[in-house]
Amino acid sequence: MSTFKSLGVAILVGATMAASACEREAEEAKSEVGAALDSAKEGADVVVDETREAADKTADATRNIAEKTVDKTKAIASATGEAITDGWITTRIHGRFVDETLLKGSDIDVDTQDHVVTLKGTVTSDAAKGRATAVARNTEGVDQVINQLVVRSK
Repeated sequence: MSTFKSLGVAILVGATMAASACEREAEEAKSEVGAALDSAKEGADVVVDETREAADKTADATRNIAEKTVDKTKAIASATGEAITDGWITTRIHGRFVDETLLKGSDIDVDTQDHVVTLKGTVTSDAAKGRATAVARNTEGVDQVINQLVVRSK
């Protein structure tokens, strides 16, 4: 029996040592996983920071381009505004009236002098009278609109 006892003790000692070795390996693996996670987190933080910096640079560049575009547009509008003639304004307003549903059946005369538009004639409703004024007022180069339109009774 003594051999069996010795064998049993040896097995228990071996199992204990194996368990201890497994625990050490598990702790090492846990430590390595923790280190890898820390490293990944640091890498992710770097990527987030770099992405934020790139987004800020893009926003700044977009803002600069928008400001330059606004400046150029103002310059072009100013140059174009000087080239707009009274005849061009009159033609443009007549052209815009054609597409207006509210102005169907209206008889509107457009006179432009020194970028001041005078509307004369008849329209079918108060809404049409207001729309004609709005269309003329929103036409490039118009400084003022004088509305002398009359609503025709039905």
